[in-house]
Amino acid sequence: MIEMKTPSEIDAVQAAGKIVADVLTAVREHVAPGVAPAALDTLAPDLIAAAGARPTFLGYHPRSAPSAYPAVICASVNDAVVHGIPGRQPLRDGDLLSVDLAVHLDGWCADAAFSTVVGPADPRDVELIETTERALAAGIAAAVPGARMGDIAHAIGVVGRAGGYGLLANHGGHGVGREMHEAPHVPNEGRAGRGLVLRPGLVIAIEPMFLAGGTDDYRPDPDGWTLRAADGSRAAHTEHTIAVTDDGPRVLTAGRPTS
Repeated sequence: MIEMKTPSEIDAVQAAGKIVADVLTAVREHVAPGVAPAALDTLAPDLIAAAGARPTFLGYHPRSAPSAYPAVICASVNDAVVHGIPGRQPLRDGDLLSVDLAVHLDGWCADAAFSTVVGPADPRDVELIETTERALAAGIAAAVPGARMGDIAHAIGVVGRAGGYGLLANHGGHGVGREMHEAPHVPNEGRAGRGLVLRPGLVIAIEPMFLAGGTDDYRPDPDGWTLRAADGSRAAHTEHTIAVTDDGPRVLTAGRPTS
């Protein structure tokens, strides 16, 4: 069942979204060679608690996972696409890092992610990240009343395929509200003019996940969480929580990390 949000409820999601944006900004500012993802994970809890919120990922245990998620952020490095558990291996020059975060504030959730390169960047990684960000922007722009979910999916997929990238198979965005994952599913590829009609009050996370090798396949790590590009190629992931409104799409997790 898809739950439409009232204007005041959208404001509540945006309040959580501001915390997400602020924490991601702080994490991004600490990304550097020699810093381990696990160290980045230690930054987030105090910032979230100081804002009166709680981390959503920590302890999250869907039926598909073998265990509860053990960290506050997801930190996916190089060929890890999403859901990477922050490890103790220090980041090195040229690593491609994707960071995902969700928080709950007063019972409402917001979710966002960014990708960046550690130290000097390979132009191919820059193009991958920038293409993923352009796809996110295109998906957001398509989220207007009267459009359909397929219009969002088509906008994202066209950008990714034109760049020669793969799209993580069977994964996409999702509804957001009281829970981090609500209906509807938000595909990253599809046919324009098809699917759910978008109405004011719909709150969703739009999150392109592109694989540099051009294929869509992935493999899970033994930890049961981390998903890696099956061909070992690098991957990028960007995400915003947005609301469909009468005035057009409203980004609820706006901030520097996913500009």
